[in-house]
Amino acid sequence: MKGIILAGGAGSRLHPVTLAVSKQLLPVYNKPMIYYPLSVLMLADIRDILIISTAEDQPLFQRLLGDGSELGLRLTYAVQPEPGGLPEAFIIGADFVGDDSIALILGDNIFYGPGMSDFLRESRSSLDGCVLFGYRVSDPERYGVGEVDEQGRLIGIEEKPARPRTNRAITGLYLFDNRALDIAKNLTPSARGELEITDVIRPYQREGKAKVIDLGRGFAWLDTGTHDSLIDAGQYVQVLERRQGVRIACIEEIALRRGFIDAEACHRRGARLPKSGYGEYVMDIAKKQMEMGLR
Repeated sequence: MKGIILAGGAGSRLHPVTLAVSKQLLPVYNKPMIYYPLSVLMLADIRDILIISTAEDQPLFQRLLGDGSELGLRLTYAVQPEPGGLPEAFIIGADFVGDDSIALILGDNIFYGPGMSDFLRESRSSLDGCVLFGYRVSDPERYGVGEVDEQGRLIGIEEKPARPRTNRAITGLYLFDNRALDIAKNLTPSARGELEITDVIRPYQREGKAKVIDLGRGFAWLDTGTHDSLIDAGQYVQVLERRQGVRIACIEEIALRRGFIDAEACHRRGARLPKSGYGEYVMDIAKKQMEMGLR
């Protein structure tokens, strides 16, 4: 499975902050926003990842993440000239994906919860069609919402309905088999001039091959597209990290725990940030891993 992070767009709801920098490079508490979706793909054991951004922002992402080799990843970059809808990621990334299945995640979405690595890898291994992830919200009219049957199969999906029939929002994480590439390629833009992700999902729905996994009450899904939600996300991460003494979306720690890199490589990454709490944390977990190896 290949991963795609869609990190394009103008971030217009965050203007003027995003007039000079990509939304996905803004900080969410103590790390860049893109660390969060990247960490989700890493937790699913996905190591080949395409980052789609604007031409202006691409060099900044490359400066931040490089080719991914220091994390045991293979990062590729592509440009989305203008916002054209989520399915455009499949068109832009078709050569990158090849014959593989795809995990698409939005660059401004944050997911956190117990056992996430396990259910992501299970969803990936059992993929037959597409898998969507649902989350109960109080304002479903702001999102795409999905109805499911007793087996968790999608039976209806609407984009920002005026009268939602369910409060199950469809989050910004999608798993698709390779057929999504052909579906996206043959779509017609909507009245807004964009391709719609719901139009990619519907063929799977009609065949009974669109599965929805509800993220339970122990999970957090945060969309950081507005000033208030960006602040809320930062405060959420701050509280959890301070109370639990861990780092959410620490890509070096995930790479170490998943066996993508060894403790020495992890320590080198942390040593480049010696004056920050983040760098100290990375060096500390690497030292602990090295000490365990000597026992």
